[in-house]
Amino acid sequence: MRHCGKLNSLMNKKVALITGSAGLIGSSAVEFFIERDFKVIGIDNDMRAYFFGSEASTRPNQEYLSKKYKDKYYHLDIDIRNKEAIDRIFRENNFELIIHTASQPSHDWAAREPFTDFEINANGTLNLLESFRNYCPQAVFIFTSTNKVYGDRPNQLAFDELETRWELSKEHPFYCGVDEGMDVDNCLHSLFGASKLAADILVQEYGKYFNLKTASFRGGCLTGPTHQGAQLHGFLAYLAKCIATSKKYNIFGYKAKQVRDNIHSFDCVNAFWHFYNKPRCGEVYNIGGSRHSNVSMNEAIAYFEKAFNKKANVTYSNQARRGDHIWYISNVDKFKAHFPQWDYSYDIFKIMDEISRVNIDG
Repeated sequence: MRHCGKLNSLMNKKVALITGSAGLIGSSAVEFFIERDFKVIGIDNDMRAYFFGSEASTRPNQEYLSKKYKDKYYHLDIDIRNKEAIDRIFRENNFELIIHTASQPSHDWAAREPFTDFEINANGTLNLLESFRNYCPQAVFIFTSTNKVYGDRPNQLAFDELETRWELSKEHPFYCGVDEGMDVDNCLHSLFGASKLAADILVQEYGKYFNLKTASFRGGCLTGPTHQGAQLHGFLAYLAKCIATSKKYNIFGYKAKQVRDNIHSFDCVNAFWHFYNKPRCGEVYNIGGSRHSNVSMNEAIAYFEKAFNKKANVTYSNQARRGDHIWYISNVDKFKAHFPQWDYSYDIFKIMDEISRVNIDG
């Protein structure tokens, strides 16, 4: 690696390390923290192009960030599975903050290459945690986990079938969303869910066992204007792209009434900011759109059809994907209790309108 000169030039600055820095949450975090006087070292080797094809490549985001921020953003095209490379980055820098968003993000894809999935999601996270513990234990470590750590446990809830969605009664204990107390055992996770759960628990353990400032944020659907949606990942961005371009979109099971909460990348990264300013050790938070921002597949299709003045080209299958959620809404009450000044800037309509405008302009 020939990075010493540039990396050393960032010494003694307020520096953040962001993995997956060209992805949706990573790139949003780069911009958010640079605007708050951080220098950022970003790690991203564009594995999304390998996972989902060239149309899902994050390279354009990387080029945009490098051009816009120049001496404030330094990009490293390395793999988090490379322990030696990760160790060297930590040895040469005094990080105040690590935001770990790099991952293999699809539970369908994980079954194709289980070793690749686990090595990226679990072993890669362990590499980062060990270097963090050894070289900058005073820093804050934030991990983007997933609601898939709960497996298909939410599917056991008693849903009512409404005209456009599956729903819980207002009297149901989980009506306001799934909280952090939901059991993660004895359910079907998918291999992706299992690898992310391993990483999630590691992040918690490094916080609790070593008394380090760590948090796992268990996201619902994370979305925003820079999301490179693909067939196996990022349903809202990919759905909008398909309707805008008259491309076929495949729906699997649940009569297209499955419900997802969606949180905008800005709101998610803003939650990271609040945790950074008042960190705790080994915390876990569900973070998502909650009752504030959620939508069913049918409802999203209707919205984008109207936005683009086009009929969606959809195919339906009665067979749902294994382990796929019928309904998932995040309960964010714990995070709000710990950080009462945090709140949403985007609801589901503002999110879908922004995604629509990106596809119209693009």
